Amino acid sequence: MEQKTKVTAPEGAQEVWIKREFDLPLNLLFKAYTEPELVAQWMGTKVLKLESKRHGSYQFETTDPKGNAHRFNGTIHEFKPEKQIVRTFEMENTSFPIQLEYLTFEELTPTTSKLIIQIVYKSLSDRDNMLKLPFAFGINMAHDRLQKIVSRLNQE
Repeated sequence: MEQKTKVTAPEGAQEVWIKREFDLPLNLLFKAYTEPELVAQWMGTKVLKLESKRHGSYQFETTDPKGNAHRFNGTIHEFKPEKQIVRTFEMENTSFPIQLEYLTFEELTPTTSKLIIQIVYKSLSDRDNMLKLPFAFGINMAHDRLQKIVSRLNQE
């Protein structure tokens, strides 16, 4: 099956680009990233904190099949409703350094929208180590769930 979320890692660059078009109006795509209940559903994670605002922060927790809890957190540096979120992302208690994420939301039509994420890593080796994980597969699964869950809101 074709993966709808495209992940590209330009050669020699400390970044990854993630692009996906959704059959969702822009406002609902943005809500999927800013409302704790929706984030928890499509990401399959516990949202411990999500302050969707400039200078806000977030913390998520997921549990692996062995029952181990893993936490992720960050600070929101820029928040432009239905346009852009700039935030840091840290996987707690790992060797991965903090990364910087630029999330850009675009309306394509009144019923479709696009998400573009640029992730900047501290080094090329940090980026390459992240890509050794099932990164592209995981983001595709999550975005597929986002489309399915948020589509239900669009029908209400």
